[in-house]
Amino acid sequence: MTTTDWTVAPTHPDHPDAAVLLEAYYEEMVRRYHGRPVRPGEVAAAMADDPSHDLTAPTGFLLVAHRDGRPAACAGLRFRPDWAELTRVYVRPAHRGRGGGAFLLAAVEERARAAGVARIRLDTRSDLVEARALYARHGYREISAYNDGVYAEHWFEKVLQLTTAAPRAK
Repeated sequence: MTTTDWTVAPTHPDHPDAAVLLEAYYEEMVRRYHGRPVRPGEVAAAMADDPSHDLTAPTGFLLVAHRDGRPAACAGLRFRPDWAELTRVYVRPAHRGRGGGAFLLAAVEERARAAGVARIRLDTRSDLVEARALYARHGYREISAYNDGVYAEHWFEKVLQLTTAAPRAK
């Protein structure tokens, strides 16, 4: 998928472009959660506690978006038996406000439909107000808790319109 400024491609979480974005994602999550600068080892510990290795086929995928040729954003999807979980949605601060979040959501949803996914769910925190607004603008609605994640405070779901040719997710 491509626009004038943004391109996106599935990328292994260990690829250098993905790794730098995932580390930045965790750094921001830790910093915002604690409301202070990140301490040594906190990002590595968070990444170890919640790894991204399953964001690869056949259990999911990770998309990396480039803007003007540079890694600028990422988003992952984990396949579940009857739905898929959106995770690791991150746009680098220098690229925010330029359509990257919307671009990534559209790309994830397009790939999800192609895989036969009928519903996407996600959880997020109260302090991530920009993320919650992005999801709401793009048709995700708040639902009851579907997990007991330590950091989950809001849960969203979007029902995707599948084409008749798309297979159902198992």
